[in-house]
Amino acid sequence: MMAVPLSIFGAIVPLNVGLGTLNIYTQVGLITLIGLITKHGILLVEFANQQREMHGMRRRDAIIASAKVRLRPILMTTAAMALGVVPLIISSGAGAAARYSMGLVIFTGILVGTMFTLFVVPMFYTFIASKDLPHHAEKPDPKLMPVMPD
Repeated sequence: MMAVPLSIFGAIVPLNVGLGTLNIYTQVGLITLIGLITKHGILLVEFANQQREMHGMRRRDAIIASAKVRLRPILMTTAAMALGVVPLIISSGAGAAARYSMGLVIFTGILVGTMFTLFVVPMFYTFIASKDLPHHAEKPDPKLMPVMPD
């Protein structure tokens, strides 16, 4: 949840510059944005917690392994959503202003939010995650390190 306010900031900046207005469509876009950015954080933290439980990794090692493995799915989700709203931004005709507002908020928010997710969530994880290690390991075993997908 740490990256959510930062992604909302990224979504509101274009509105403050004058590229759009805050209306019901931008609010729907913000709700969508909150869900997507939260999903990114959940992917990172859940995998890091699994690594700590299964392999006895330290907080820092677990979040680094998580970031390595989950980077591709996060970037793929970001790219799919950002490119998916481009037609909303460039549309014309009836209702184009409403679609533009929603697309602009999602596009800018998902790009800014993803960048913050990749840097802010691991940092906060190292500070906030519980210090207790699983009872079966003190240090990670190199043979148990996760295999990185190709």
